[in-house]
Amino acid sequence: MSYIQGYDPQTLREIVDVHECRERLAELGDQRSLPALLERVWLLKVTGDLDEALVVSEQSVRVARMGGPRKDLLRARVLHATVLQLRGAYAAATQELTTCAEEAEGQGWAALAAFASQHRGKVFYDAGDFVNARADFKRALFLRQEAGAPEDELESTLLAIEAAERRRSGAPIAS
Repeated sequence: MSYIQGYDPQTLREIVDVHECRERLAELGDQRSLPALLERVWLLKVTGDLDEALVVSEQSVRVARMGGPRKDLLRARVLHATVLQLRGAYAAATQELTTCAEEAEGQGWAALAAFASQHRGKVFYDAGDFVNARADFKRALFLRQEAGAPEDELESTLLAIEAAERRRSGAPIAS
């Protein structure tokens, strides 16, 4: 089940039903498997509990580093970087996402490279660097197309490209 109902055209953040997300968090409880940890990080992030999201994201990186495949570690690191972004640590988030995107592309993992590029674009967007945000969103679109991503992922990337272009040109963003 996808908890994402859309994306805010101003902030590019996921629009979710917070009540449903909190219910799912309760269902997950204190599960320690990597998939459960990653889901908890995302749910905590979108419900605004950034302190706990940071703690759980750091735990997910440690768990992935100790026993998971390299792809899982990159996913955990990308998610950790998104929490850093929302906490305003743009430089740290950008550095982590750059490393993840480069490694994923080097391994030929287009979908994962797109995931990291899309999120690095969001960091640039939040920081007001719309030129680099647009470049990252375009890279993510190319990689997602290469990976055969579903239509909703392509749509969210197109929305992000349009938002960055409008912000760069000073045009208002439609709601």
